[in-house]
Amino acid sequence: MQNLFPKQPVITLSAGPVAAYPRVLQAMSGPVHYDYDTYFQTFYEAVSRKLARALKTDQIPLILHYEPAVGLEAASASLIGADDVVLNLASGVYGKGFGYWAARTAKAVHEVEVPYNDSITADQVAEALRNRPETTVVSMVHHDTPSGTINSAREIGKVVRDHGALLLIDAVSSFGGMDIHPGDCFADIFVTGPSKCLGGSPGLTTIAVSERAWQHIEANPATPRASVLSLLDWKNAWRKEEGFPYTPSVSEVNGLDAVLDQYLDEGPEKVWQRHALTSSACRAGIKAMGLSLWAAREEIASPTTTAVAVPEGMSDEEILAVTRKRFGVVFSRGRGDTLEKLIRIGHMGPVAEPSYAIIAVTALGGALREMGHKADVAAGVEACMAVIAAQAD
Repeated sequence: MQNLFPKQPVITLSAGPVAAYPRVLQAMSGPVHYDYDTYFQTFYEAVSRKLARALKTDQIPLILHYEPAVGLEAASASLIGADDVVLNLASGVYGKGFGYWAARTAKAVHEVEVPYNDSITADQVAEALRNRPETTVVSMVHHDTPSGTINSAREIGKVVRDHGALLLIDAVSSFGGMDIHPGDCFADIFVTGPSKCLGGSPGLTTIAVSERAWQHIEANPATPRASVLSLLDWKNAWRKEEGFPYTPSVSEVNGLDAVLDQYLDEGPEKVWQRHALTSSACRAGIKAMGLSLWAAREEIASPTTTAVAVPEGMSDEEILAVTRKRFGVVFSRGRGDTLEKLIRIGHMGPVAEPSYAIIAVTALGGALREMGHKADVAAGVEACMAVIAAQAD
């Protein structure tokens, strides 16, 4: 019988899901325990406390048993009520998309929007809050993955806190790959997950919720209860004496435990350094080959994803097809408004290693040359190596 499945890629350098660490895969193959057994309830509490340590928060975070897009929708539905005026920060496809969720329940939504190769400044946020002082919630994507750009979370967070509004941050593709935590940026809801920079699987959302946010949620009569979108239902589920609203994803919790051990055992600072070095080397190689970064300024380019502008007259889909066929390497396309405009190279988790920057540059440059584009692959590899060597010194 003919095999209908395409050949598996050799190396996946996507913007997510990403490769999982071996210890995570091993943990996920472990026993699936009954969720009301005392062993699993004690284990779940221990994992929740370990997560709090990784996030550097005194509040025990939530573990929600679905991927982060659902977690972000749940955060919107739980936090934002009929009396809330929301300032949505749209520097990319995901930031813009959150505004549509917010509009379902908010009294009003206004936005600061910039081109999707740029970032939003604290001054722009301050001006928007001055113009609409009744704003009660601000929503922001820290790293808008379809653009590979980052917003200044710390500076924006300080402006929002000084205004007295609540801040909801999407840190799904930044936490674990750079130095960002809920307290650093005054986040009241900080949404992330194990499937990006932490090198886990894409089945969970983790959310840190401040006491201010809990008070707002509990006072919101429209916040979901007895619902898959409810944060309240999971508020105390971490306690071993408490029950779960519905069956947790036991294997995913096993994987999360291993993810956190991987991160904490290596040391967060070393993990961040790996991501930063890999992305710096990759960007240097991309530019040396004669290609352009998508980000308007390199300082706003994410250390976890390098977005490369598609050369004029070429097809992103064809480039990715050649890259996969000839080199076995998989990259990501853009999304929404960035589709067909850029190619995304992921530097997250296990592939946030400098050697993968060399692979990415070689594969992308080789594909472009095969398609007739003049890409100086040798110069790209040399530039990569120079950045890596400088870091070693």
